[in-house]
Amino acid sequence: MFNRSYLLIVVLAIGGALAGLFAGAWLRPMPSTPAANGAKALALGSQRPDIALPDLDGRTRSLSQWDGRLLLVNFWASWCGPCREEMPLLDRTQQRLADRGVQIVGIAADTAEATKGFLGRHPVHYPILVNDPDHGRDVSLDYGDTRGVLPYSVLIDRDGRVLAQRFGSFTEESLQAWLTPHL
Repeated sequence: MFNRSYLLIVVLAIGGALAGLFAGAWLRPMPSTPAANGAKALALGSQRPDIALPDLDGRTRSLSQWDGRLLLVNFWASWCGPCREEMPLLDRTQQRLADRGVQIVGIAADTAEATKGFLGRHPVHYPILVNDPDHGRDVSLDYGDTRGVLPYSVLIDRDGRVLAQRFGSFTEESLQAWLTPHL
């Protein structure tokens, strides 16, 4: 004997299965995402890649110039709200911990003009390098930003080895907890 409640259960089960298939296809990384393009997480303890990028004056600077210091590399952009919000914290931290061998370097995923315009209104006291997305490769990929997230930070020890990576912005407490064991 055929029962309508059994039919309803079968229809709901089939509908749920189809919804799961569509959701899986929709949430799958697209080929343009960094992870799909072969970006790999930078292993903790590995030697940091050395990169050379222009600073705000157009001079090429390399991260290796800060070897011997505890280096926090922060990838950001002027259009990124969480990036803009954490910059005053990074600036205060740079000023407070510079005498303890800490160096913060910002790498702007932006044009030089947009970066200069933003920093003209919101200056910081740490070096800023420019990784213009219209002119070359996104170097955050070399540092393990497999999600394409900003802000993205990497902590590098005095010998150039990767200590930690962080997707997203810091609070005062989380930044202090991140740095303190390595000071």
